[in-house]
Amino acid sequence: MAAFLESFFLQYGYAAVFSVLIACGFGVPIPEDITLVTGGIISGLGYTDPHIMVAVGIAGVLAGDGLVFAAGRFWGDSIMRFRFIARVMTPQRYAQVEEKFEKYGNWVLFVARFLPGLRTPIYMTAGISRKVSVLRFILMDGLAALISVPLWVYLGDYGATNREWLMKTVHQVQHGLFAAIGIGAVLLGWFWWRTRSRRRFYREKLAESRARRKAAKAEKKAAKQNARQNTGQP
Repeated sequence: MAAFLESFFLQYGYAAVFSVLIACGFGVPIPEDITLVTGGIISGLGYTDPHIMVAVGIAGVLAGDGLVFAAGRFWGDSIMRFRFIARVMTPQRYAQVEEKFEKYGNWVLFVARFLPGLRTPIYMTAGISRKVSVLRFILMDGLAALISVPLWVYLGDYGATNREWLMKTVHQVQHGLFAAIGIGAVLLGWFWWRTRSRRRFYREKLAESRARRKAAKAEKKAAKQNARQNTGQP
């Protein structure tokens, strides 16, 4: 895959990188990280400028992600009728993504940039649900892109002449990112559980307080009625 992409990018330059990244956004089985690393490789070989490649990479991933988000927002649930979309977005995967949104909120959009295979369903679900504003989507996705794109492009640029070291480092970085995401997911899950437990605790305390006040009022009213009856007042 890397060899094919390198040949393609050498022939068509920035436009090829931009086009492939848009295709990656729609779930085409081309690894986005390898695409960006390969863009960095041709920069390291002197065919393109690495800083311009970073800008092209950010534009490409935002355009691809934005189109997926816009498609979900425009067509809504009816987008599931398209055969290609149905393959990417199965009912089980859609339910899983909705559960993650419910549990982790909009941070799912940030993490999705680092999750191949789940990125497209997550962004499409965000559009379908209409629970995420366009501005929020751009901010979360853009923040993640500012981290991931320069990382891969500059890594490819640095290791362009040492492919064995480069591929080994790419795998190490991938494993490191997955480990960081796993730890982050555990911490977010713990924070969500703690917040939910605290809210439930406060709701229960509030309900108990209201019940006590209601019982006290009823008791006070009953005492007044008994006092009136004892004094013969109507």
